[in-house]
Amino acid sequence: QVQLVESGGGVVQAGGSLRLSCAASGRTFRTMGWFRQAPGKEREFVASISWSGGRTTYTDSTDSVKGRFTISRDSAKNTVNLQMNSLKAEDTAVYYCAASSSFTRSTMSYEYAYWGQGTQVTVSS
Repeated sequence: QVQLVESGGGVVQAGGSLRLSCAASGRTFRTMGWFRQAPGKEREFVASISWSGGRTTYTDSTDSVKGRFTISRDSAKNTVNLQMNSLKAEDTAVYYCAASSSFTRSTMSYEYAYWGQGTQVTVSS
């Protein structure tokens, strides 16, 4: 059975840091990533990483996380991490781990067939 289990969410003050982790089990994925969904907004891509080679992709959205967030993988533990620094109130959202059996740099949620349950990140200003 395929499972993606997120951990590491919580409440943090603006400017602080959090580290999210997603443990995968049940099969091997070629790409894993993170999406987030704020209240009243659509789910949006944050970052992804290829399992082989560690190629990373980050969102190009206006409120870019590039430079503040870093995605990484631990192949031995089959885990993908998202280190979030200099957090802002607008980063508040439910963060979802996603996985694909294919290599993809897509930012579209439909490219990812497997999803975790989500972990809440709240940044207080």
